[in-house]
Amino acid sequence: MSPALEALMEGCRYPGKGAMKGGVMLEPFVHQVGGHSCVLRFGEQTICKPLIPREHQFYKSLPPEIRRFTPQYKGVVSVSFEEDEEGNLCLIAYPLHSDPSDLENKEPLTDGEPKNKFLKWGKKKPSGLMENDRARQSRKEEKSKSNREDKAEVLYYSLEKGNVVPQIKHNPWSLQCHQQHLQRMKENSKHRNQHKFILLENLTWRYRVPCVLDLKMGTRQHGDDATEEKKANQIRKCQQSTSSSIGVRLCGMQVYHSVTGQLMFMNKYHGRKLSLPGFKEALCQFFSDGQVLRRELLTPVLQRLKEMRAVLESCESYRFFSSSLLIIYDGAPAPAPTRPRPSRGGEEEDEDDDEDEDDEEEGAYGGHSQGRDNSPSGSPLVDVRMIDFAHTTCRDYGEDAVVHEGGDSGYIFGLQNLISILSQLEEHSND
Repeated sequence: MSPALEALMEGCRYPGKGAMKGGVMLEPFVHQVGGHSCVLRFGEQTICKPLIPREHQFYKSLPPEIRRFTPQYKGVVSVSFEEDEEGNLCLIAYPLHSDPSDLENKEPLTDGEPKNKFLKWGKKKPSGLMENDRARQSRKEEKSKSNREDKAEVLYYSLEKGNVVPQIKHNPWSLQCHQQHLQRMKENSKHRNQHKFILLENLTWRYRVPCVLDLKMGTRQHGDDATEEKKANQIRKCQQSTSSSIGVRLCGMQVYHSVTGQLMFMNKYHGRKLSLPGFKEALCQFFSDGQVLRRELLTPVLQRLKEMRAVLESCESYRFFSSSLLIIYDGAPAPAPTRPRPSRGGEEEDEDDDEDEDDEEEGAYGGHSQGRDNSPSGSPLVDVRMIDFAHTTCRDYGEDAVVHEGGDSGYIFGLQNLISILSQLEEHSND
């Protein structure tokens, strides 16, 4: 079975979340903190985002040494804009109508239509959709709230300190990206209503309360194919932010401070304004429980960043323009340790019996040098990954006019400075 069809089955396994004429209903991915592309929740372990041919090519041709630093790629699905029985507007994902073994080899034509035709599911046409009064009022209230939150670059939400998991709703950045993408698809649905999305590993699924830091890496953000206007705009953003001075800037942040019970969001507009001291302070906030720095997180993050730096230094001709680095950990207080239960034979059961199975599910990342907690789930204490490859290039991309030599010095420069800053934090926390 292809990875895409496995992911489709995974998405359908959750009652009330997916099965709609054989498809999976997509939801906003509530832990998206940066970027402008709409990221959607496909299933517990899988997200999806609009397919960009260059990024798709990158995931399909990843060298093994880089693959362990990226989300697992799971294939491609067709996404259409539809309405449910109550008239609510939805995005529904379906498998591509092609042989599973050929699933990843269908590139879009210049007009955006795929060479292969998708199965058309259902009888309703998505054009001219009518919303019922309840849905329209709900959407109006959400938009009003979203407009207020869009203007705030840093937001705090006070959560009850009990079970915080159900209290985490759509963060403002995720909701904004989702609404904008829905509107674009609605406007285009009369002309084209099948869109290709790539399926990727949901890096947050193992964490109860994911704390996510999105860092834009490198001293240059524009791709080789950027227009002069786009190039000038990206150069200006780099010069006016920490990108030019240290090769990294904050692009988004979500962190839960368990001591104060506050959930904090910071968006890319605030990140662009940060000076170097402000950037360092934001890192302190991210690795804090609201009272003290969580030093136990810094050591595995630093080890991971150093491994990544060594790999990128050896990656000839790769350039990761406008790529981001994600750092993720669990903000929920650690659960109380459980005593091993005696087996029926009178001997204590080994809590690590399922460890091999968990590691297998983690893909290329499992078992590498990330820190691990002592919980029965065996979740990684921290996760550090590279994401967003819409402007990545390397020598193997034959159609690219520009071929770069050596490693990506701008990205490596950002990694080195990030390592230095976090090392200073770690040393300071020991004082």
